[in-house]
Amino acid sequence: MFEVTVQDTFSSGHYLRNYKGKCENPHGHNYRVRVTLQGAELDHAGLLLDFKELKHVMKPVVAYLDHKMINDIEPFTVLNPTAENLAKYFYDECNQGLKNSTAGRVSVKSVTIWETDTSIATYYE
Repeated sequence: MFEVTVQDTFSSGHYLRNYKGKCENPHGHNYRVRVTLQGAELDHAGLLLDFKELKHVMKPVVAYLDHKMINDIEPFTVLNPTAENLAKYFYDECNQGLKNSTAGRVSVKSVTIWETDTSIATYYE
C-alpha cells in the first residue's frame, strides 16, 4: 500500500452548540488540514497521485470554509462545527473528488485537522 499526504491551511470562525464554556461564543481559528491518501497501485509515472492533483481536490473544500463563519454554511448549519466533524467533512468531500478523478484507484486514508498548534482531531475509516 502506498500513501501520499498534503497539508493546507484556512482561517474560519465558528461556535459550538450544546457546549458550556468559552467555545460556545463565536471565535476563530487558523486551521491546518492534512489529507493522507492510500492506494495499492501506482500510475504510469510511478505516482500514487501527483501532489498537485491532491491539492486540486482539496482546494474547493478549503475555499468553501476559508474566511467563513462555519456555522452559517451547510452542513454545519445543523452539524456542530467541531474539529472532529470538520475532519470527517474533508474526508468525505475529498473522497468524492478522488472518486471522480481516479475511478476509485486512490482513496482518503485519514484527515487531521489542527484548530491550534496543540489541538488536533483525526478521522479515518
